[in-house]
Amino acid sequence: MITLLDYGAGNVRSVINAIERLGETVMLVNSGADIDRAERLVFPGVGNFGALMHTLRDKQLREPLVRYLHSGKPFFGICVALQALFESSEEAPDEPGLGILPGRVQRFTCDLAIPHIGWNGLKMHQASPLFQGLAGNEKFYFVHSFHVAPASRDDILTTTDYGYEFVSAIQRGAMVATQFHPEKSGRAGLRLLENFLAGNREAVRPNACPQTTVLAKRIIACLDVRANDRGDLVVTKGDQYDVRDEGTVRNLGKPVELAGDYYEQGADEITFLNITGFRDFPLQDMPMLDVLEQTSKNVFVPLTIGGGIRDFTDRDGRFYSALEVASRYFRAGADKVSIGSDAVEIVEQVLKTGQATGLSSIEQIARVYGNQAVVISIDPRRVYVDSPEAVPHRVIETGFPGPNGERFCWYQCTVKGGREGRPVDAVTLAHVCEQLGAGEILLNCIDKDGTNSGFDIELINAVRAAVTIPVIASSGAGCAEHFLEVFTKTNAEAALAAGIFHRKEVPIGAVKEFLTGKVEIRPV
Repeated sequence: MITLLDYGAGNVRSVINAIERLGETVMLVNSGADIDRAERLVFPGVGNFGALMHTLRDKQLREPLVRYLHSGKPFFGICVALQALFESSEEAPDEPGLGILPGRVQRFTCDLAIPHIGWNGLKMHQASPLFQGLAGNEKFYFVHSFHVAPASRDDILTTTDYGYEFVSAIQRGAMVATQFHPEKSGRAGLRLLENFLAGNREAVRPNACPQTTVLAKRIIACLDVRANDRGDLVVTKGDQYDVRDEGTVRNLGKPVELAGDYYEQGADEITFLNITGFRDFPLQDMPMLDVLEQTSKNVFVPLTIGGGIRDFTDRDGRFYSALEVASRYFRAGADKVSIGSDAVEIVEQVLKTGQATGLSSIEQIARVYGNQAVVISIDPRRVYVDSPEAVPHRVIETGFPGPNGERFCWYQCTVKGGREGRPVDAVTLAHVCEQLGAGEILLNCIDKDGTNSGFDIELINAVRAAVTIPVIASSGAGCAEHFLEVFTKTNAEAALAAGIFHRKEVPIGAVKEFLTGKVEIRPV
């Protein structure tokens, strides 16, 4: 029996699924007495440090947790649960940590994109039974803006490089905690969890640990999900956002099955985009909730869900806030939510008034779950102009002149699946959304969608230069060479594709094999 401390925030379903996949039974903590009775405790912390500590105190779980940590019984903390073991955090200076370990939590101070999102390696500083059966050169999934800074090096288990060396795991007796997410780290992460659950005591130090770790470029499989004309939930793909072929919705497979297949092929993340009209359903009946729940049982890499993350009133007259919608998706198995059209409306309002309200979906979700949980999906199209002064937008000089020889263009944001253009450009949208609390940009391009002609390098460079958060390049991939181009000609942290994977024109494994030795990737 594994006792799991679920304090009510973020995606713990994947941790439960991973533990059950490994043959154990999970009991959730409902009171401090449950912690006192626990023999093995797993604590998957997610989101904001202050919100976590406030909830532990409010639910009267803080003192029982401290007692357990001093008991010497097995403990596994994940992400913010590692940070909670220390005395304080820059993320919430007024909320003291548990104080089990001396030291504090600080924000990254490097020039790289923050949050640190993706697959990175580990450098071992002491032997541990956690690493039995692991080679040492595996990569694990990180998603965080803050890291621990211990006052003593005695408890450091691993470190990782991201701009500089930071502590990525600690170990003191039977207490271990990791900044990375083993439940989202594929087979290597499952093996590490299995070693903890099995109570292995033989400490090992893998032989192949790197001297310097490097964050891998991510290959993301995207599944556009909607109901077809018969009402079946299918994965489809559009050409410049048109998903119909001779009047019929393209059916490229079932979402849960395809996601599982892409996980086995080596996808670093899976993104679901809900492009259909499920948004007036009662939230408990949302088909995408079931898709996430079923997928997370067998897919142990990060899952993102987009579409309908906004305030809405369902057909029964029940109002749901965007935060409530996002919360349900997180509880169903999502790690991140993607906000599209609503982000355009939010930014338009900010530009109009000159200030944020603090009440937008971006701000509310980031405040509770952390900015790493909020992805902004931008759907722009090129608009050519004669000069930079022609429009009040961020204009670039292009190497691909317009129909009348124009040497300049701006990228107009669209809403409603690309059907409606809005008077705000993609560069400004990305910049403002970062200020509001977004942690990542998913950058599409209507002009490139379905063309197989490669990513829009000019667009990606323009947006990436305007933000300090990671950017996912999307739209236009037609061959493995296009992934190499986007990773060598831009600073995009990830690249996403859909059609070429769905139609099996270019398998994910073939992309990774081609990139091996050219850019840093996570091996299949």
